[in-house]
Amino acid sequence: MTTITRRRFLIGAGAMAAAAGMPLALRDALAAGNMKVGEGDALLVIDVQNCFVPGGSLAVKGGDEIVPLINRIAKAFRNVVLTQDWHTADHVSFASQHGGKKPYESIKLGYGSQVLWPDHCVQGTDGAELAPGIEIPHAQLIIRKGFHREVDSYSAFLEADRKTQTGLAGYLKGRNIKRVFLCGLATDYCVAWSALDARKFGFQAAVIEDASRGIDLNGSLSAAWKDMAKAGVKRIQSADIAGA
Repeated sequence: MTTITRRRFLIGAGAMAAAAGMPLALRDALAAGNMKVGEGDALLVIDVQNCFVPGGSLAVKGGDEIVPLINRIAKAFRNVVLTQDWHTADHVSFASQHGGKKPYESIKLGYGSQVLWPDHCVQGTDGAELAPGIEIPHAQLIIRKGFHREVDSYSAFLEADRKTQTGLAGYLKGRNIKRVFLCGLATDYCVAWSALDARKFGFQAAVIEDASRGIDLNGSLSAAWKDMAKAGVKRIQSADIAGA
């Protein structure tokens, strides 16, 4: 009897799926473990900070659960960038700075609609520090964003005015990075905005779903996945990455 290995099965199944016109998402699933990463790839670990994990002022449910997984995934990458929200104490995105307003209400600012958040990730505070357990000693860069008082910043590439760059795009291009993998907090805000902007700057992009967690404010999580799919951002699992 001929032994069929998992790899041979996946390759054969993938070929049959393609021939049969199987949806791309299912074909990608059949390729689990076959996404090899190298010098042209970078992992972007988005905002895994104390304020965003349970016990923090803007906690994302299950935010702490992804820490061990992110550490494991990072070992497969030679290029890793971390980001941190880094707000002033009187930041315009804080509900506390707008009389009579409550967290999660929205207001209009010069650059568009702004969700008002609880005070979070204030520069130099414990809440702004990386979450306990994050261990990625080979990370080459930390991007701090949201430090301009008058504009919020979800994306690792562009602030919310859609003009002010963080410098990440130039850094990655200078390193000859072609593809970025994103994970962290929160899927539907900083991770999604970063992935969409990665595409705008010409990078291939993939969001690692099981290494991220969302807020899901008024359907924001579903909307974010739809926007990312439309922009060509891949939705993958950690198991899809070889060596992760």
